[in-house]
Amino acid sequence: MYFTEVILPLALPRTFTYQVTEEEFHFLQPGMRVVVPFGKSKMYTALVLDLHQNPPQLYEAKEIHQILDDQPIVNAFQLKHWQWIADYYMCSLGDVYRGALPSAFLLESETILNFKKDTAVDTSELSDDEYLIYEALQHQSSIKLQEAAAILNKKRVFPIIQKLLQKEVLHLHEEVQEIYKPKLVKYIRLAEEYTQQEQLVGLLELLKSSKQKDAVLMYFQLQARDRKPISVKSLKEASGVTDAVLKALVDKAIFETYLIQEDRVNFESQFEEYEIALSETQEAAFTTINHDFSSKDVVLLHGITGSGKTEIYIKLIEDTIAKGKQVLYLLPEIALTTQLVSRLTKYFGNKVSVFHSKYSNNERVEVWHRVLKQSEGAQIVIGARSALFLPFSNLGLILVDEEHEQTFKQHDPAPRYHARDAAIVLAHAHQAKTLLGSATPSLETYFNAKNGKYGLVTLSERFGKTPLPTVELVDLKEAYFKKRMKGHFSLHLIDAISEALALNEQVILFQNRRGFAPVMECMTCGHIPQCTNCNVSLTYHKFKSQLRCHYCGYSIAKPNSCHACSSTNLSTKGFGTEQIELELASLFPERNIKRMDQDTTRGKYSFEKLIDSFKNREIDILVGTQMLAKGLDFDNVSLVGILNADTMLYHPDFRAFERSFQMMTQVAGRAGRSEKQGKVIIQTYNPMHNTIQQVTHNSYTEMFKEQLYDRQIYKYPPYFRLIRLTLKHRDFGKLKEGSLWLYQVLKQQIASPVLGPEEPAINKIRNEYIRTILIKIPAQQPLAGTKKTIQKVLDSFDSVAQYRSVKVTVNVDFY
Repeated sequence: MYFTEVILPLALPRTFTYQVTEEEFHFLQPGMRVVVPFGKSKMYTALVLDLHQNPPQLYEAKEIHQILDDQPIVNAFQLKHWQWIADYYMCSLGDVYRGALPSAFLLESETILNFKKDTAVDTSELSDDEYLIYEALQHQSSIKLQEAAAILNKKRVFPIIQKLLQKEVLHLHEEVQEIYKPKLVKYIRLAEEYTQQEQLVGLLELLKSSKQKDAVLMYFQLQARDRKPISVKSLKEASGVTDAVLKALVDKAIFETYLIQEDRVNFESQFEEYEIALSETQEAAFTTINHDFSSKDVVLLHGITGSGKTEIYIKLIEDTIAKGKQVLYLLPEIALTTQLVSRLTKYFGNKVSVFHSKYSNNERVEVWHRVLKQSEGAQIVIGARSALFLPFSNLGLILVDEEHEQTFKQHDPAPRYHARDAAIVLAHAHQAKTLLGSATPSLETYFNAKNGKYGLVTLSERFGKTPLPTVELVDLKEAYFKKRMKGHFSLHLIDAISEALALNEQVILFQNRRGFAPVMECMTCGHIPQCTNCNVSLTYHKFKSQLRCHYCGYSIAKPNSCHACSSTNLSTKGFGTEQIELELASLFPERNIKRMDQDTTRGKYSFEKLIDSFKNREIDILVGTQMLAKGLDFDNVSLVGILNADTMLYHPDFRAFERSFQMMTQVAGRAGRSEKQGKVIIQTYNPMHNTIQQVTHNSYTEMFKEQLYDRQIYKYPPYFRLIRLTLKHRDFGKLKEGSLWLYQVLKQQIASPVLGPEEPAINKIRNEYIRTILIKIPAQQPLAGTKKTIQKVLDSFDSVAQYRSVKVTVNVDFY
């Protein structure tokens, strides 16, 4: 008997064994997808991990349903990397498999409803809902369960389907369908009989319609000019004729149409040949990086904002693809890919592929296949953290830009991996090199570089020797006391904005909070509207006139009176990007002011539109959240304003000072990136705070030393590894009891410090109460043993009947 070991796309702690025929056994390879039955009637797309002849001991192996692939779509490098992610981040292989593949590859059984043709149905016995389903099945042979839900406009359709099954009106059919559809483009060509010179002369005389003549003449012009197949779309655009005219020509057998499969994303048209010239300091850094790569696998490029790190990256990419190897370029934000793609495609043309979650399913599948085939169009892949899972088989270099960014860490759902760390492991498996780039490296990375684990290259001057922007502090306490404020703007900041705008320069204003105001309060009784599902106040969004929860999405219309005492005296506290935008509109009514935050960039191309119009100088002032802080390059920005630096500083997190320094330095780095020196104005209630002073003097090493000293005393990274267990349950008493049980057992089993169970600042989200337990493991102590112990304790916690309903998530290196 023959068997295959498969990974199911479910959070299950092990793999499963299925039976295959001898023929299938010899055809299948690890990395192919097969459809397997699981549970009573479900079908899943599983991934072949191994083939063997050992029957399972605990259950009888079912047979596989069908094979989906001719060739493996996942390679051996990926399977090994997935195993490492599952082990290190304490999740299941199924979690990694589900997170790694584009969802178009992960087919699940869609329940299909079929009409029973040979049964007589008495429609008078059917309820309204049942009749709607029956009527729909009269018009089409089958409908999906999701479509039935849409027809009835109900989420719960199972009871209605159940009744129809009992009445034998329909039967169910479980079916797996392939989701990916290739993009086919319609092309046009001259019919074969008209390809001879003699027939061509008669052809034009044959045509009576002037529009048909125009279409044929334009076809010849395009053919002579481009010397390549002509698409129907390009012929219509060039000649201005309609579909009807072309259809008439096809009906007359003068033209023929045919289909060609094309990639949905193509950068060929953007290619421009030009040479990148490095400055002396860039050239020196480039040489040192190559020298360090000879002895170390990972190098940190610590270059101040605007020092021209991207040019060095381009030179390294050029060297790598010249050796016939693939390059992965990781970025923390989708917003950044927009600017970078335009820079790289100008230089490398159609060798660039882009992969991130704003791309459609079909686009992601195409990139996956291109990388798998090592096609010319996927020599360089730019993407957010999910690009790490692409099927590289010949990787030469991984670039992690802005490596300090917290968005490289995946929080929910599992696998909760850190893209920077996982990239270093992936590069090691391929024997490739990793370059980490940042103006404000994370403490752990800089610590590793200082200790000789990584190479370290420093760029300490801006490209073109432009000076760093001057930083000015505004003391808000003093400004309010002396009445030198207009709304949330100090007069000093308003004067600086007016001056920049008068010189036709652009301004960026940073406020790390979206919405109009975080709190709306009744001034009579002090009531603050709260989210019904979470323990947070609702944020006021003025443009939509609603109060919204930023954790679960719950929203209510803006109240006209207090829900507690019916008073109409309501006031907002605090401010977000919406309020800043409105205040600016009243201060500078003639200027074009735009906002860049999660609310304004939900669409697929909304980032591109905003960034392009700002780059083209159509926008005068751009207000935004932390999206603005990351690596964007605008040459006409002379002023950056940080409206309240204190909100970041006093966050209850051991990285608050480090993050604040990084955020402010990065935002400041957007100013004065061409010849003229820029200016940064920071508004704060505490101008003498160490971190703010370090930003003012651009002193990264000072911040590094101070934070490292604190970390050592209080047992935090890089001296200790952290694992956080988060427990969730709807019943507060059961959660409290379960978390105490888990804490006490962990304390007995583990020698390292175990802290908790602690209620986080927001202790209820989506109607579930939350408790956290923190485990600190010394850096020199092996992690594997401690993780095994934690897993054993979690398994025994799960086996206690009363705690089985408590959800536990494990987050390794959660920071």
